[in-house]
Amino acid sequence: MLSYQHSYHAGCLADVHKHALLSVLLTNLIQKERPLSYIETHSGRGIYDLDSEDSQKTGEAEQGIKALQKAAIFPKDHPYMRTLLAAQSRRGQNIYLGSPAFAKEILRPQDDLYLMELHPQEIKYLHRNFRDENVHIHFRDGYEGALAIAPPKARRGLVLIDPSYEIKTEYQDCVAFIKKLHQKWPQAVIALWYPMLEAGLYKGMVKALDDMPFPNRDHRSFQYAHPKDVSGLFGTGLYLINTPWGVNSQFDEVETLLKSFVEG
Repeated sequence: MLSYQHSYHAGCLADVHKHALLSVLLTNLIQKERPLSYIETHSGRGIYDLDSEDSQKTGEAEQGIKALQKAAIFPKDHPYMRTLLAAQSRRGQNIYLGSPAFAKEILRPQDDLYLMELHPQEIKYLHRNFRDENVHIHFRDGYEGALAIAPPKARRGLVLIDPSYEIKTEYQDCVAFIKKLHQKWPQAVIALWYPMLEAGLYKGMVKALDDMPFPNRDHRSFQYAHPKDVSGLFGTGLYLINTPWGVNSQFDEVETLLKSFVEG
């Protein structure tokens, strides 16, 4: 069940929402001098070519990041746009960063990145795209790998959980994993991304998380289409545990900007 490849969807509106929030979160976390550990359970290849055949086939980037950049929705000094523009100036205007690359661009040399990926093709790209000493790539199940590492040497950290949700049990698996991870590494900031689909399976996952006694949670959801108007994804959500102080208003700003784009 490893058929999902994000190259078809890189730069879509769901990506923009996720990565804009992630950029704000990481920028906030590096304000303290102590080292930070970043763990991603489902990393993909990390960097994507929006001129590729895969991207052109769906056209999702055209309606997402390319349209957003053309309309200058995000200020150039916003953490999300600042990071993307810096990477594009070095790598080319048609590249888009996955979550691992946003993290690598924002984090410092003293911070460690632990990137998990189980897809045999994506792991090859991941190794090719990240060769830095502070990036540790693992060809293993992301849930198992993150639990094996936690807590890392630098106990200040962020774990991003971003599975494909190809398997229906993934929603329950995420809840079980987060419970174990929080017990083992209670100070970690945990960020769970999820897709909003008409079947509504995400609702049970969110309720299960709401029923648990997690600290400083923040739940974000952004709907950019009406469920009846699309056959697939109509929105995206991010569920946070141990949310750092001060990011809530910056998250509000991101969603206000995206709302203006969708409604404009």
